[in-house]
Amino acid sequence: MTGPSEESSGDRPGPDWQRLDLQRPDEDFRRFLLEHRFGMDEVVTKLNILRDEFAHLHDYNPIETVSARLKTPESLLEKIARKGLSLEERPSFDAVRDRVTDIAGVRVVCSFTSDVYRVFELLTEQPDITTVEVRDYVATPKPNGYRSLHALVEVPVFLSGGATPVTVEVQFRTVAMDFWASLEHKIHYKYRHDVPAELLDRLREAAETSYALDETMERLHQEVRGLEDLPDAVVAELRGGAAHPDARLVAALRRIGDQLPEPAEGVSANDSSSS
Repeated sequence: MTGPSEESSGDRPGPDWQRLDLQRPDEDFRRFLLEHRFGMDEVVTKLNILRDEFAHLHDYNPIETVSARLKTPESLLEKIARKGLSLEERPSFDAVRDRVTDIAGVRVVCSFTSDVYRVFELLTEQPDITTVEVRDYVATPKPNGYRSLHALVEVPVFLSGGATPVTVEVQFRTVAMDFWASLEHKIHYKYRHDVPAELLDRLREAAETSYALDETMERLHQEVRGLEDLPDAVVAELRGGAAHPDARLVAALRRIGDQLPEPAEGVSANDSSSS
């Protein structure tokens, strides 16, 4: 049996994009968008399952929110043109799939930077997910300060004509990264992408401040989790003012000390801010 992806490839001419009725598109175009919507829904379902598992079975949930969006027909046509595909030459759906990889997009907002990589691994290690490409803008941010982990993944969508592999772009970022990206998008939209240089510089500074906040919160998070293993008996001793602290408490405090940054040169570890 011939599957939908096979029907739209081969020697069949591509759709007449210039005559496409965006209000009432033909069946082939509707199928093309539906395939991507179904692929997007598959990824969202997988992430929601992970989020619910952590919420109900674990003491910590690394996933804050999961959202998704499918390009509108108008936005898709604009992106096709920007990618250098001539609408007059009627590119096939397969050609569009190859050049426009963010037709379906999913965004995962995590609490901490370490969670970004953890959730990425939990998703991409699933056997029916194929990782096509990874762009790590967390470790290597864009020149404007943008940070996020982008992954192109391929997921099978099972329709009446058989399985169709669909590419979905998944973005993983922290709350701080997501807030900055939202602000940057609004500024570019307001200025029609002609943003004043001074404002761009301030955006880059804000990106660095945002990342510094992520690093600080990550350290605090690790410190708190380092104390979570203290037994109830140790906590009772602390509250009762035990003369000799439990060895397990000492070990936990040493773990925290190892995670703290070294003091600046010439500053004693015993110096206080009030001295």
